[in-house]
Amino acid sequence: MTDIESHADCRALVDAFYARARRDPLLGPVFESRIAGRWEEHLERMTRFWATVLFAAPLYAGRPLEQHAPLPIGPDHFARWLALWHDEVDQRFAGGRAEHAKRAAVKMSLRLGLAREGLRASG
Repeated sequence: MTDIESHADCRALVDAFYARARRDPLLGPVFESRIAGRWEEHLERMTRFWATVLFAAPLYAGRPLEQHAPLPIGPDHFARWLALWHDEVDQRFAGGRAEHAKRAAVKMSLRLGLAREGLRASG
């Protein structure tokens, strides 16, 4: 197995992850309610996001916290998202960037969860 080495690798990982997430009974309905009819746009955006994270390439500009704030998600969703992401990374890649992709996902999940809790407490 090789490490994540290119934009194409990021796209393959993103495509595989979202194919599973869309079929998942917990995550699928949340994604579908937000992204229906715009999947190609979302997959390309997430590919740019992960390429930015993994290669420090300035390909993504956005506000993930704001995008996720209105979603009906909680700790179970974050845990499932992480489990699927880690499994997809491990099935396809091994190496420093693959490990970075998993660590970055954990950090993002924690930030999103904490930000959502902060929004709830202040609202």
